[in-house]
Amino acid sequence: MKLDLLVMTVHPDDAELGAGGVIAKYVDEGKKVGIIDLTRGELGTRGTAETRAYEAAKAAAILGVSVRENLGLRDGFFENRETEQLEVIKSIRKFRPDIVITNALSDRHPDHGRASQLVNDALFLAGLRRVETTLDGHIQEPFRPRLQLQLIQDLFIKPDIVIDITPYWDVKEQSILAYSTQFNSVGEEDGPQTYISNPDFMSSTKGRAQELGRSIQAKYAEGFTSRKILGVSDLFQLV
Repeated sequence: MKLDLLVMTVHPDDAELGAGGVIAKYVDEGKKVGIIDLTRGELGTRGTAETRAYEAAKAAAILGVSVRENLGLRDGFFENRETEQLEVIKSIRKFRPDIVITNALSDRHPDHGRASQLVNDALFLAGLRRVETTLDGHIQEPFRPRLQLQLIQDLFIKPDIVIDITPYWDVKEQSILAYSTQFNSVGEEDGPQTYISNPDFMSSTKGRAQELGRSIQAKYAEGFTSRKILGVSDLFQLV
């Protein structure tokens, strides 16, 4: 399946938190959008790998993505090494996305910045014909997406691009809350209260979207960074 947009992030729920509105927007516009989670989030304080897989599937259905997969890398302990890079390369060559969005360049959670660098390096290597990978017994063709962007997650990073998600805020919020063990949940069976299960966390997430929205005269927006300079073909299309 050829994808227009692939959100490749380290934990189930990262895609929804950082790009849920953009995902919903492009799905609604008829684009083929997919999510790949690098890990199962098995080190999370609340829930289990199994419950998070169920929640991830529920969130994917809310967003309407064409595909969601999990690479099963080791949560907290994956590295930017050949083994992990090859798994990411296989996925890139499998789905051949025009645009890839991945984790923040650096963040409160150390997995985020490390995952961002892993995906960045794998995207470059995926375009080299001498890096050989196979899928289902077939040699994959080299491929490199035309654009890579990074989320803005817990720590604020000045965005290079801001996208209006006002019509899709409710879908984004529903997709986040699909992770019932992680957000706004106080049931003892899910584990102790955490930084993200506190209801104030969702309030801050909404506040971030409103703050970014104000910068482009919109109610809600999501921001992204780029490792390269971005160009436009028409200044009159800028907001």
